[in-house]
Amino acid sequence: MSIGLPPEDSALRRVSREAAVLGAAGYAVLLQIAHPAVGQGVHDHSDFASRPLNRLHGTLTFVYGVVFGTPAEAERIGAIVRAMHARVTGPGYRALDPELQLWVAATLYRAAETMYGLAVGDLTEAEQDEVYAHSAVFATALGCPAEYWPPSRADFERYWARMLPVLRATPASRTVVRELFHPVSPLLRPAMRLQGFVAAGLLPPRLREELGLAWDAGRQRRFDRWCALVRAVYPRLPLRLRTSVRDFFLWDIRRRTADNRLYRRPRGWRPVLRGEAARARQRSR
Repeated sequence: MSIGLPPEDSALRRVSREAAVLGAAGYAVLLQIAHPAVGQGVHDHSDFASRPLNRLHGTLTFVYGVVFGTPAEAERIGAIVRAMHARVTGPGYRALDPELQLWVAATLYRAAETMYGLAVGDLTEAEQDEVYAHSAVFATALGCPAEYWPPSRADFERYWARMLPVLRATPASRTVVRELFHPVSPLLRPAMRLQGFVAAGLLPPRLREELGLAWDAGRQRRFDRWCALVRAVYPRLPLRLRTSVRDFFLWDIRRRTADNRLYRRPRGWRPVLRGEAARARQRSR
C-alpha cells in the first residue's frame, strides 16, 4: 500500500527533526492509553515495565522512518508495524481497527505540534496547514485508510473535541501509567519523572486527575518556568545537536535493515500478555 510520504522540504520534516518534540512523548502515550480500547490493548500486549527503551526505540523507528525514510524504508517499516499489530486483539479492541489507528496517529500529530510550538516557536498558518496535511502519514502507515484523516485542521479540531469525552482512566490505563513513569531500572527514573511531569502539564485537567497524576499550583508554576526555560534555550542550540536524534535513528534504521534486524526481537524475548490475552493463550495450549 502507498502511505503518502511527505516531500523532502515539508514543514512536517522541519517539525519532526527537532529533538525537543520528544519531550511530549509521554503526553502522546497518555492520550493514547486514555482511549479505553487502546489502553486495554497496550496493557494486555505491551511490556513497558520490562522493556521501556525497546518500546521507545520501536516508536521512534516508526516515526522517523515514515517521515524521513526513503519510500522503500517507510513502506517496509509500515508493513512490519501492521504485521505486529495484527496479533494485538482482545475483547473490545483490535489494533488494526481504523478508528483506533486514527486516534493513535492523531496523538502523534497533536504532541509534535504542541511541543514544537512550546520549544521552537509558532508556525505560520500555511505551515500549520502543511504539517497537518502531511501528518496523515502516521495514520496511513499504521494501515488506516487515508479518508479517515480529517480533511482540514478545523475538521481535526472538531474530531479532537468529540474524542476528549471518550477518554477516561481505566484499571488497565492506570497500570500502564504506573509502569511507564516508575520504571524498574533506577537509571531511567529521572527521565521518566520529567516525561511524567511534562505530560501532566499538557493533559486536560480532568484526564490528569483521573490518571492519578499529582498536580497543584506549585507544580503549575514549575511547569510554566520549565516551558519558559526551554523556549529561551532550545532554539539557540546548534541545529546539528537539535537533529541528532533524528540522524541517529536514520543511521540505525539503515544499519538494521542491512543486517536484516529491523524490528527484530531481542534473543530470548517472549511476549508479555496479560488479562484476556494471557487467558486466550492458555486456552490455546
